Amino acid sequence: MTLPLGAFITVWTILALNIVSPGPNVLNTITTAMGSGRPAGMASAAAVGIGIGVWCLAMSLGMAAVFAVVPYAEETLTVLASGLLVWFAVKYLRAGYRGASGREASIRGVAGLGLGASFLRSLAVNATNPKALTTWIAILGIFPVAEARTGDVAFLTAGACALSLSIHAVYAALFSTRPAAAVYLRAAPVINLAVGVFFLGFAVKLTAPLLSRAL
Repeated sequence: MTLPLGAFITVWTILALNIVSPGPNVLNTITTAMGSGRPAGMASAAAVGIGIGVWCLAMSLGMAAVFAVVPYAEETLTVLASGLLVWFAVKYLRAGYRGASGREASIRGVAGLGLGASFLRSLAVNATNPKALTTWIAILGIFPVAEARTGDVAFLTAGACALSLSIHAVYAALFSTRPAAAVYLRAAPVINLAVGVFFLGFAVKLTAPLLSRAL
């Protein structure tokens, strides 16, 4: 590992906030655990961990290749990352407002899924989740991919995989019953609002150096 630890912690913090907030992957894990039992929920969590690891590795290697051949690509991606963080912030703030207004829908468990079916279903949700793509574009606009070595990318990927697996395993364990899931849904607006404020502040922090250089 050649990059400072802070670069990894920043990425993992943003990733953790995105994972904690309600989205397709989270709702899939919770509904699987609710309807098909905790083991099926754990299988879903394992698939999320692997899927996030694949996203991280593929996007890191792909962006590194782009940075090597395209001048100013890193600065362009930083601007895009700032825009995506603002977009995330608006989405989370709106979702938090809707939830606080009592307009969020309830969720139902998905019954009859075995371990294999739960795993494959979760992989499919992860692979087709637009939130995953936009999240990694935003993250890699912050992480110094161009300076990263093989060990750095491996460390980043392992951390992302372990983090997503751990959070989803907690979801599968805690929210495998309808009353527990209801508690999560009641807390979701507060989570969304907090994540939205954090992302908005981070977007401002990320954009400030670019504006100072431009001026």
